[in-house]
Amino acid sequence: MLLKSLCVYCGSRLGNDPNYEVEVRKLGHRLADLDIRLVYGGGAIGLMGVLASAVAERGGKITGVIPKFLQEREIAFNGAEELILTDDMHARKRIMFERSDAFVALPGGIGTLEELLEVTTWLQLEQHEKPVIVANLSGYWEPLRVLLAGTVAAGFADQATIDKVRVVDSIPDLLAEIGLPAD
Repeated sequence: MLLKSLCVYCGSRLGNDPNYEVEVRKLGHRLADLDIRLVYGGGAIGLMGVLASAVAERGGKITGVIPKFLQEREIAFNGAEELILTDDMHARKRIMFERSDAFVALPGGIGTLEELLEVTTWLQLEQHEKPVIVANLSGYWEPLRVLLAGTVAAGFADQATIDKVRVVDSIPDLLAEIGLPAD
């Protein structure tokens, strides 16, 4: 698969672990260096803002997709090559899906989790075959791994579905998972 664009879901807050910001910045720089378009939620704050700023610092391509009602709350990132304003969250997620070759979930909150689970559901329902990767930085997503294992143990999901979501523990591992060089 030739990766041209990567959808990244992540927090509109920085979180409590300074390592998140360091690792997210590394990812942004690497995407720009490899000429991979960042497709993301369009915000200028939190990890979203760190990621977009890191891509922009290196002259990378950015498509931000943000609903009009979040334009001020998440402070739309003005350095994006393309900033798409939508009427609602559904349109935002659909555009991000359509414009991306793969999906990555970095640490984030309820919105990040919801976006990750939606593209995973679509994968389960065979609506796409694009890679879905969870970047388990500093072990952030361990509770999700336990929850997903529980859905299998309780008979509500197949292990084959859970195995389609790749979990990696570092940015170099993430890049390798999608076929990109770490440096």
